[in-house]
Amino acid sequence: MKRIALSMTMLLAGAALFAQETAEATGSGLSAGIRYLAAALAVGLACIAGGIAVGQIGSAAMGAMSENAELSSKAIPFVGLAEGICLWGFLVAVLIIVL
Repeated sequence: MKRIALSMTMLLAGAALFAQETAEATGSGLSAGIRYLAAALAVGLACIAGGIAVGQIGSAAMGAMSENAELSSKAIPFVGLAEGICLWGFLVAVLIIVL
């Protein structure tokens, strides 16, 4: 839990610094900063959730494969689906920034 809190603090601090630099460069003010902060949160939370999901699914898949090796072909797609959560977070962030 401490790692998640630390990573969220670092994410928010980095997003705030990045948003401040872009707001000064573009002159668009607070709305650009909020947009970049929302994009950073979308990617950050999606990657944290994806990492947790891959960890749980991967450990369960390894346990199942240790008992029956034929289950490896059935477990790999579930790990791929969990990794897709990060891609959806990135897509949402791109849409937030562009639109």
